Amino acid sequence: MSAVNPRFSLRLAVAFFAGSVAVEMVNAQDGRTDARGSFGVPLQPFSLHETADASPRAEPIRVAYYAPRTQPALAPRAESAEDENDLETTNAFPEINSNRPVVAGDRAILRNGMAYAPSRAPDNIKNAIWAVNTLRRKPYVWGGGHGSFNDYGYDCSGAVSFALHYAGLLDAPLPSNDFRRYGKRGRGRWITIYSRDGHTFTIIAGLRLDTTDMRDGGAVGPRWYADGRDTRGFDARHPAGW
Repeated sequence: MSAVNPRFSLRLAVAFFAGSVAVEMVNAQDGRTDARGSFGVPLQPFSLHETADASPRAEPIRVAYYAPRTQPALAPRAESAEDENDLETTNAFPEINSNRPVVAGDRAILRNGMAYAPSRAPDNIKNAIWAVNTLRRKPYVWGGGHGSFNDYGYDCSGAVSFALHYAGLLDAPLPSNDFRRYGKRGRGRWITIYSRDGHTFTIIAGLRLDTTDMRDGGAVGPRWYADGRDTRGFDARHPAGW
């Protein structure tokens, strides 16, 4: 049997020692629970002997997003109920944010061109009075207040339509002739509308809303008046219940 080369024996011993050190390092890394990969991501232990039941369940992916704000449900707009010759209140009227003068009792009074609503009047009647106060410097404009309730000027039926709208009693402006068939016949408790061909005015809580100045003459625009006027030739109508 030939003698072993001393140099080969030395190389073999060094290789065996290096292999042992490498195995120990691998075992040490496998035993660490916080081992991390190249990008700092924790490495999960893997074994071919693990069953499907024993494997950890994957966490669902959670995505951060901004949920769209839900719009509040708008209440359905109240509409007027109308039969052949009747028109009921909508029970919904635009709010007036201007001055809201009130006087005790159930009749409105006039001070410096501004109407004071009676304290005993229903809210929609008060609101109509306060709304008309905002028109008291508007000029007379033929057809004004018919394209829109809010206009730079008003004619007679446009002004009456404006008042009824802010009382929650009218959804669209009406011409004078149509007011002859509006609501019910006769005078109302809070509102009476007098109409004929070509002109209309209304009495609200005792005050007259008219575009004609009976004292000085002429169509001056929507104004309040404490005095009445001759109603011969006019049809008297009122909103049902008012």
